[in-house]
Amino acid sequence: MAEKNETKSLKKRKGFDFNHWGYFFIAPFFIIFTIFSLIPLISTFTNSLFENYRDGLQQIGPRFVGFANFIAVFKSDILRYIGNTFIIWMAGFIPQIAISLLLSVWFTSSELKIKAQQFFKTVIYMPNLIMASAFAMLFFTIFSDNGPANSILMKIGFAEERIRFLSSQAWTRGLVATMNFLMWYGNTTILLMAGIMSIDDSIFEAAKIDGANPFQIFARITMPMLMPIFIYVLITSLIGGIQMFDVPQILTNGEGNPNRTSMTLIMYLNKHLTNKNYGMAGAVSVITFAITSVFSFSIYSMTMKKYQNMTGGHTHTHSKPKAKAQIKESTGGAK
Repeated sequence: MAEKNETKSLKKRKGFDFNHWGYFFIAPFFIIFTIFSLIPLISTFTNSLFENYRDGLQQIGPRFVGFANFIAVFKSDILRYIGNTFIIWMAGFIPQIAISLLLSVWFTSSELKIKAQQFFKTVIYMPNLIMASAFAMLFFTIFSDNGPANSILMKIGFAEERIRFLSSQAWTRGLVATMNFLMWYGNTTILLMAGIMSIDDSIFEAAKIDGANPFQIFARITMPMLMPIFIYVLITSLIGGIQMFDVPQILTNGEGNPNRTSMTLIMYLNKHLTNKNYGMAGAVSVITFAITSVFSFSIYSMTMKKYQNMTGGHTHTHSKPKAKAQIKESTGGAK
């Protein structure tokens, strides 16, 4: 009897198709994505086509109005808010990527051999762990009219009277950009370091033997091979910049002062959500989604096309024949 039971269990095991387990393991992702991303996305598109808001205690709608909400949005100052968003993002991203590239090259350099690297990596990443709201409150306190910044500047004789930082367009945008820079340059540095460390050391050694100087190595070898990671950092930073909200919201008390020059796209969206105007909020959300998609796809297409042309359609960063060709090009064939 025992032998018969074992034979039956073996037949069952042999007849079981383990390929179906793959669907079981990937199911949680699709379930979570559907519930928390796909359904809200469809709901947002649907709301954008309806008039749906509160007027005091009275609920107006939902009533289908087609593209009326989009027309109303474009008649507002949304283009100005889009401009504000991109100006502030660029002001923070340019120094962020420049400093991050410099630090990543320094930390991965075999010649410099910087000591206490783990300590410095931890220090530059720490601002990323601080909540944006806490960062904004800190800067609001420091740069307020009666804050420490004004007191220090007046004591050292740099300013004769108090500077109204948060009443100045340039200063307010600059403070928001500075906070974004401080919070994200450490994360960007770690990502770029990972990309540089994935490049074969023998390529750099061959370049040095061929007589390439550090700038030539960076421009002709490091940067081209780092391009996939660089594009990832650029696109994710762009998406985060378009969705910029918490820092300017807290620093300007939600008003985008002075004169709405620091009002971002998501702050404008939040205004409609606060007023429970779901139709207009849906329209702004759809426009934000469209802007993000167009810019991300355009940047990816243009940059990756150049990268693929440069590598002959291959993205393998350890291809030594291509690396040698790049070394010769960087040094003019010098031996």
